[in-house]
Amino acid sequence: MTQRLIGIIGGTGLGEALAARLGNVVLEDMDTPFGKPSGPVLIGELGSVRIAFLARHGIGHRYNPSTVPYAANIFALKKLGVTTLIASAAVGSLQNEIEPGHLVLVDQFIDKTFRRQNTFFDALGAVHCEFAQPCCKRLREKLMLAAEKIDAVTHADGTYICMEGPQFSTRAESLMHRSWGGDLIGMTAMPEAKLAREAQMCYALVALASDYDCWRQHDAGVDKQGLLEEIIGNLAKATQNAVTLIEQLIESDSLLCDDDCDCRKALELAVWTAPETIDHKTKRDLAPLFE
Repeated sequence: MTQRLIGIIGGTGLGEALAARLGNVVLEDMDTPFGKPSGPVLIGELGSVRIAFLARHGIGHRYNPSTVPYAANIFALKKLGVTTLIASAAVGSLQNEIEPGHLVLVDQFIDKTFRRQNTFFDALGAVHCEFAQPCCKRLREKLMLAAEKIDAVTHADGTYICMEGPQFSTRAESLMHRSWGGDLIGMTAMPEAKLAREAQMCYALVALASDYDCWRQHDAGVDKQGLLEEIIGNLAKATQNAVTLIEQLIESDSLLCDDDCDCRKALELAVWTAPETIDHKTKRDLAPLFE
């Protein structure tokens, strides 16, 4: 089955692993009304499916979580024709049962960010998208079906708390996040998921657990270097599991792009500003989001 362009956002390790599996690879240098994205978009083929991969933090991990050009990243992928987007992100686990190396198919978020552009529409007017279910249920179900066929522990849901960073949590904050019902702590899912909804994309996030954050005391016998090596090893394992999951999803020949999905109609009733008051140039610049 021929698919339309499937977007993937992730870290350098995921990109390198995917690039080694893609055929007919090209790099697209994009520009958007919100500036340039984190880097060139790598486009290639995995079987019969065309993939567009974007490294969230740029080449050499240039951007910290607060400076990632989220709006430019999502707009660039939408401009290329991406309507289904799978993201991966490293996280700390806030629950004993989510062990380092496990995958989590996130279904909810708590947004604690405050420094980032979280909408495309400040210059256009008042645009209010529904966001009660922030990740595409249909896409998450397909990922879970694929997860059942691979040798990696994958949790079907989880609440991701997105903090501003770039510093990590204090222990008091980590314990508070647990008390809120958080399952994961990270710095990159917001406003990415919000912008994907405004771009009328089906969005799913595969979280890669690398450690237990600081709510759980580390082994006193392990020094800082050893702890770092352990975290990097956990992340490498989870990244490989995520690549295997994505490959299994692609090989399943499922319909990954579905224009009947509610995510693809997020702007139908969202624009509250009177049409005659909207600036024509702004409306033209943002036209790809409404397609």
